[in-house]
Amino acid sequence: MSAIFITGTGTDVGKTFVTAALIHELRRRGRLVEALKPVTSGFAPSQIATSDPGVLLAALGQDVTPTTLDRITPWRYAAPLSPDMAAKRAGEELDFEALLAFTRRAISAASDVLLIEGVGGIMVPLDREHTVLDWMTGLSLPVLLVGGSYLGAISHALTAIDVLRRRALAISAMIVDESPHSGVGLDETVETITRFAGSTTIIGLPRLSDTKADHPALQRLADLL
Repeated sequence: MSAIFITGTGTDVGKTFVTAALIHELRRRGRLVEALKPVTSGFAPSQIATSDPGVLLAALGQDVTPTTLDRITPWRYAAPLSPDMAAKRAGEELDFEALLAFTRRAISAASDVLLIEGVGGIMVPLDREHTVLDWMTGLSLPVLLVGGSYLGAISHALTAIDVLRRRALAISAMIVDESPHSGVGLDETVETITRFAGSTTIIGLPRLSDTKADHPALQRLADLL
């Protein structure tokens, strides 16, 4: 069994797209894939199909039902804010220890590949005291870091890599998901990050319109699992 935590240098960098595309690639190889997005914000029940958990369930070939939603994303908040603020808007507070326990049970029960997608970037607050980084540290899983190619993405990527290393988290790879309407070239971004990232594998993913696309970058990423 292999489990990996998929996190981002920030929000809206393509974590869910990459996770869904990786699910398709692994399933194409005959792997038994399970996925979780335990926490999500900006969740609208009227738009479940296009929500992050809806996209992951579709990639897994599963129907979106109350049961499947609760299984992969038990913490769902309506406000498009960090989980601590979104939970507060809902009159709640995310239980960090319950989140850790939920994720650990899923890791123990997984039979082949388990992909765990985080929420926002690595330092997004989950409650009054904990961030996504604390969640990852508590699990001690290898990390797949997703970033973009927008102006400023290089600094965000190298900062994230440094922070993950300081917490002794193994980085399986970083995938640079090409940002839309960016004046910065994807290849240039990948080359520059690679120059400063030491031993971390940096993979560029051109802008794709379909998570089912058969692309060499996704094949290379799947090879790491």
